Amino acid sequence: MTTATKITLVRVILIPFFLLCMYLVKPLGTVMQYVALAIFAIASLTDLVDGKIARKYNQVTDFGKFLDPLADKILVIAAMAVFCEWRIFPAWALMIVLTREFAVSGLRMVASGKGRVIAAAWSGKMKTAITMSGICLMLFLNTSVFEDLLGACFLTVFNWVIVIAISVVTLYSGVEYFIKNIDILKN
Repeated sequence: MTTATKITLVRVILIPFFLLCMYLVKPLGTVMQYVALAIFAIASLTDLVDGKIARKYNQVTDFGKFLDPLADKILVIAAMAVFCEWRIFPAWALMIVLTREFAVSGLRMVASGKGRVIAAAWSGKMKTAITMSGICLMLFLNTSVFEDLLGACFLTVFNWVIVIAISVVTLYSGVEYFIKNIDILKN
């Protein structure tokens, strides 16, 4: 197993700990939210590190190509699902993210069946960066401390800005993948 794949596995292993901390926020308070933020941030950073190591040291493997995007999706969707429970992330925005992920994964499967590989597009990388950064910001600011300091109205507007940014970049990225690769779906 390569170093890059081991780093990706660390991200996968961090996901249950992240979720546990998220569920302990209500009974234990803001400290657990910041622990969850730290875990999420570390997990997000492993996405950068494993990719750089894989490319620099020629450690790109089929298992890594499978596991890396899966780990990203599970991490992000876990955070968004809890945010939906907390009522700071609407379910329709989560559905945009899920639909895009299923659609692009399906397109990649069809392409693979035709002997073609669809590489990660720049818009997909931007989607990941904006989504992970937005989730970190939401974890950081959506606490009683910042609600008292900034006001609930400000946090609501802030959350909506993040939700809209994630939704727009996700839609754009999904549409771009299909426009650039529409020939794959033709017989």
